[in-house]
Amino acid sequence: MENLYYWRTLLLYLLQQETSSTELRTECAVVLGSLAMGTENNVKSLLDCHIIPALLQGLLSPELKFIEACLRCLRTIFTSPVTPEELLYTDATVIPHLMALLSRSRYTQEYICQIFSHCCKLRHWHSCGFKSSPQPLLCANGPDHQTILFNHGAVQNIAHLLSSTSYKVRMQALKCFSVLAFENPQVSMTLVNVLVDGELLPQIFVKMLQRDKPIEMQLTSAKCLTYMCRAGAIQTDDNCIVLKALPSLVRMCSKERLLEERVEGAETLAYLIETDVELQRIASITDHLIAMLSDYFKYPSSVSAITDIKRLDHDLKHAHELRQAAFKLYASLGANDEDIRKKIIETENMMDRIVNGLSESSIKVRLSAVRCLHSLSRSVQQLRTSFQDHAVWKPLMKVLQNAPDEVLVVASSTLCNLLLEFSPSKEPILESGAIELLCSLTQSENLALRVNGIWALMNMAFQAEQKIKADILQGLSTEQLFQLLSDSDVNVLMKTLGLLRNLLSTRPHIDQIMSTHGKQIMQAVTLILEGEHNIEVKEQTLCILANIADGTTAKELIMTNDDILQKIKYYMSHSNAKLQLAAMFCISNLIWNEEEGSQERQDKLRDIGVVDILHKLSQSSDPNLCDKAKTALQQYLA
Repeated sequence: MENLYYWRTLLLYLLQQETSSTELRTECAVVLGSLAMGTENNVKSLLDCHIIPALLQGLLSPELKFIEACLRCLRTIFTSPVTPEELLYTDATVIPHLMALLSRSRYTQEYICQIFSHCCKLRHWHSCGFKSSPQPLLCANGPDHQTILFNHGAVQNIAHLLSSTSYKVRMQALKCFSVLAFENPQVSMTLVNVLVDGELLPQIFVKMLQRDKPIEMQLTSAKCLTYMCRAGAIQTDDNCIVLKALPSLVRMCSKERLLEERVEGAETLAYLIETDVELQRIASITDHLIAMLSDYFKYPSSVSAITDIKRLDHDLKHAHELRQAAFKLYASLGANDEDIRKKIIETENMMDRIVNGLSESSIKVRLSAVRCLHSLSRSVQQLRTSFQDHAVWKPLMKVLQNAPDEVLVVASSTLCNLLLEFSPSKEPILESGAIELLCSLTQSENLALRVNGIWALMNMAFQAEQKIKADILQGLSTEQLFQLLSDSDVNVLMKTLGLLRNLLSTRPHIDQIMSTHGKQIMQAVTLILEGEHNIEVKEQTLCILANIADGTTAKELIMTNDDILQKIKYYMSHSNAKLQLAAMFCISNLIWNEEEGSQERQDKLRDIGVVDILHKLSQSSDPNLCDKAKTALQQYLA
């Protein structure tokens, strides 16, 4: 080990000595590159010796052979998983110098493009909704790598390399464009208009999709078109997507392809069709894709059928990736269409495979299995049949007990669907201690988890028994409820108001809850109606007041609160018809003749000017407002 350290240090020393001959410095770079091809520890030790600044300094040499040797070594180091990509961007002069070196030789072109494609990572990553591409990772603070490369002319400098006579150069240029375009509208919009030898880039990518081209080239071209499409630069109904990229990706999923190609093909296709209903339908009927994917679960093959130990090792290595890719693609296929979901569920042992996937050791497989389950849980029919037959709520609840946030987000979204009123799973989920779990999610720092936690409780409270509502309120606590009602995110606020509205339904429940939590709820309502909130939030809050006004004893909390009465009156004359209508529901429930004390309530409301507003609204051009006002006035005449 000491000998290795000595030689490494000596090689780096000689590499940096300008008095050394070019041949010696070149050989030093070659040997260091060979060392970097060894173990990850080799790369780490080279990084500790500051090899990257030394090699980058070498690029300033006028000697092409030495430059190529330094680039080859840099390529080897930067393609290692232990090398931080940020090291390429530390010195602001490096990227422009690399762009300038692109024209020196086909080797500089190949190595620099390879370095760029490995060192271009996304800074921003969306936690909601899945991104199927294997490419993106988070990078540190500062400009995105994509932005840095784009601003230094990467598109213009690399585009012409697609017509190079060297296959390796063309391939590395193609890979560069795939990482530059991923989730980047600016790059994608630029790419779509770039001309190379009189042809637009999308046309060149389509040519590279032809079956006589190497599979690696077909796959990467399909990725480029996919990413440009998802970034909005190419329409989803464009022929290059519908007739070229999509069928090519489906073809990559077939048995004839290598396992790694099938994984990449399925993941890219899942990303392409993820948000587009028509592409999902086209993919589902292309080459029997749904049935074809079931083969992804048949690896590794039975040991007895494998005599080649290398093949067994290969199958084992890719088995997790195959299952993950299949689940992802099934999730995208079934995102919107009921008939597609039915076909997926009817696929051989599909529900058993999902249930098994939920408890796999691989976090990636678990996550994609949950995504698949979430996609299928949007089906009312499947919630009532397949989901009940296979008791999927049990493994789902297990997943929710102890999982990373990215899994929890999707699992809790799925639970929201399983807690809808028509789902047979709702009752057993309640009995398994879901309330406590969901209440804990509402306290999460992760926004998506807070939203899902409160959303699931909202679904749980819909038309629920008094005991369940009481358990929810007890589990949340008044303090936490207030915390959620003052959350800065409008989705959390809306779902919390939805929960309150569902809790305050049916008179006995309204009266019971308001007798124990009335003071705090009225305070919260007042704060929201006074705050700077959007129309939807205020409408939901007025609907909660309307529910309270429907209580037998609860309505007195409104009638004895002059501030609230003035607010209802104010919203009756608001410029927004939705808010006027919601305020009118409050008034109607307060003055209804058949209820005890209605005369006193009518008199009080007349005294504060409500009847005058009702007369005005009875002349409104809005038919709903007009009818509601007339109905309310009739209560005064009865």
